[in-house]
Amino acid sequence: MRTFFTISELRDELKQIRKEGKTIGFVPTMGYLHEGHLSLLKRAKAENDVIIISIFVNPTQFGRGEDFDSYPNDLERDSILVESVGADIIFAPLVREMYPNGYSTFVDVEGTITQGLCGRQRPGHFKGVATIVSKLFNIIDPDAAYFGQKDAQQVCAIEQMVKDMNFPVRIVTCPTVREANGLALSSRNAYLNQKEREEASVLSKSLQEAKRMVCLGERDATNLKRVMTNLINTAEDARIEYIEIVNAKTLQSMETVKEEILIALAVCFGKTRLIDNIRLDCKS
Repeated sequence: MRTFFTISELRDELKQIRKEGKTIGFVPTMGYLHEGHLSLLKRAKAENDVIIISIFVNPTQFGRGEDFDSYPNDLERDSILVESVGADIIFAPLVREMYPNGYSTFVDVEGTITQGLCGRQRPGHFKGVATIVSKLFNIIDPDAAYFGQKDAQQVCAIEQMVKDMNFPVRIVTCPTVREANGLALSSRNAYLNQKEREEASVLSKSLQEAKRMVCLGERDATNLKRVMTNLINTAEDARIEYIEIVNAKTLQSMETVKEEILIALAVCFGKTRLIDNIRLDCKS
């Protein structure tokens, strides 16, 4: 496994890889890796010849007052984990490498995909995401890129960007990996104290309860959200930002559940903001 810190060095390496006709699987991350990230790497390794992971805490996707300065960061730890699953290359640039002095170009996915859910709560977030992912795609030119279902809105935005910008990359969405109590794995889980971590299991429980209700025939989104709200509010430290039921592809809000839906939520425990979701097919 090799680690590259500059775009020019990575591109030199990639020239040789492409000459050999090898396929490239890419996993973009902000580091402080967990089993969810490793599951993406394993999937990429099963489907490609060469696996690249980027580790870069992207400042343009953080808003004012968010946790950019405190976001967990440990490249040595991450390198050990990456090597353990047999990935080939880590790309870990500094901020000035990706955004040199005078940088002024951004990619913005407009429309309903980015306006609601986390986009409403975090203005400019998906502009930062689309910009950094487009830069990484341009640098690496992967055959496939792997993302987790936990970040469902991010995946939708990237899929739209790839379609609109004609990137020749296949986007692969992988299942959310969870802790034993159901909490979706996230680098930000490191912020939670023991009480908050235990209470946060209510998020997955609320999603499973909504799934149970839909499977039993409930189609009123208001009823589903009310039940979820009441369940989450049993956790003393929970502060709900949103619970939404939307079309799984367009992310438009729905009053009556039908076809493929995404039930998504964002809830804060103390200073830690957690997101989770479940996707359901309600065509029947």
